[in-house]
Amino acid sequence: MALRYRILNVFTVPGDRLSGNPLCVFEDGSALATKQMQALARQLNLSETTFILPSERATARVRIFTPTFEMPFAGHPTLGTAHVVRSLAAVGDAVTLELASGVVPVTAEGDRWTLVAPRAPTSSPVSARSEVAHMVGLDASELAGDPLWIDTGVAQLVIPVVSVEAVRRATPVAALIAQHGIRPGGSEAMAYLWAREEDAPDRIVVRFFFTQDGAIVEDPATGSACANLGGYLLETGVAAPFAATLRQGDAVQRPSRLDLRVDAQRRIHVSGGVVELGAGHLEI
Repeated sequence: MALRYRILNVFTVPGDRLSGNPLCVFEDGSALATKQMQALARQLNLSETTFILPSERATARVRIFTPTFEMPFAGHPTLGTAHVVRSLAAVGDAVTLELASGVVPVTAEGDRWTLVAPRAPTSSPVSARSEVAHMVGLDASELAGDPLWIDTGVAQLVIPVVSVEAVRRATPVAALIAQHGIRPGGSEAMAYLWAREEDAPDRIVVRFFFTQDGAIVEDPATGSACANLGGYLLETGVAAPFAATLRQGDAVQRPSRLDLRVDAQRRIHVSGGVVELGAGHLEI
């Protein structure tokens, strides 16, 4: 079986084609079983790999896999796959993608794509604030507010930090993040840290850590967490509309830029640039 795929970078920095978060998109996954999709994602070992399928509800159905499990929603796979769907289906600059979390509208201006979060945010508290700080190598006094589990498509632990310097200094402890960062109802552990730049509050520095096969991995760019940051701000009383630009990935030499916008109707929009690097086929 020959499978065509494309390699893209998503949430790129203008002028740098090798920035952002890498993604592999298989153009047609309809002949594949779930086990084969998971095996291909592990083979490629990118943070996510997607498979395009037919849909009766949207322009296309999309399944998203990390090397170890399937995800109901993720930001950079949604934007990157929409870019591929546009070229395959010749549907213009507005597509809808049927994900496990729901149908997500995605629009483009050139190669800059914007998604709308699948659902309104829900939140749940974290009982052990000091333990959450310690699990990322910070003191409790360096948290700028209460950590919350936020879900606008997939639940993530959002942790406000007092300064950009503290975000950059954070060093997760594997045993503690596995203890206190487990997704509700799941087995994955993670932590999303953020702080506003002191001289520009509409610019935010973020880092996202997650566990994979017992190791801690840092993500270059996390669109779902960007949406959840919008949800966190709404849940903690920030009035809509508002917007911010997020900087991520510097610590792993993959600089990324994500734009967050929450409109007057409290809908959460996440935008970023997409670059297609190449294409090919695999035989299995």
